[in-house]
Amino acid sequence: MRFITKYLSLAAISGLLLTSFAATAGDHEHHGSMAKPTIVEIAVGNPDFSTLVAALQAAGLVEALSGEGPFTVFAPTNAAFAALPAGTLDDLLKPENKDQLTAILTYHVVSGKVMAADVVTLTEATSLQGDTIAVSASDAGVKVDAANVTATDISASNGVIHVIDAVILPNS
Repeated sequence: MRFITKYLSLAAISGLLLTSFAATAGDHEHHGSMAKPTIVEIAVGNPDFSTLVAALQAAGLVEALSGEGPFTVFAPTNAAFAALPAGTLDDLLKPENKDQLTAILTYHVVSGKVMAADVVTLTEATSLQGDTIAVSASDAGVKVDAANVTATDISASNGVIHVIDAVILPNS
């Protein structure tokens, strides 16, 4: 467990350094105007997503999700990752499980910018991983697979983030 704590701390520091560098580079490119942050920059800046950021780094997906997009990310919180069975996250973060981790993380991403108003009209969405995510809307709220959407429309320069309360898993 100490390894994971150190890894997450290192990942957070790395992410902050990357964000600082990107912001500085952005200042030079835009002559002093701050560009809207990317999905990854928003995640790095939010302590509730530190586990997600560490997982994205372990899977090598930071650069991809910092790209042009647009992407819609159903982002699990730290509490969502903590709710996984004991040892699951530790195992997924091991280098030998990178393919499985990548599949799980890309299952949380949909191509295009799908805002909350659009999500409620859907019954499913195809993830970047390739499997279909079930989407349902009711008076109780919106669900993607078994996860509840707890916050919506966090707009980024390359897409949008919707916060979910569980890690969703692909079928394949």
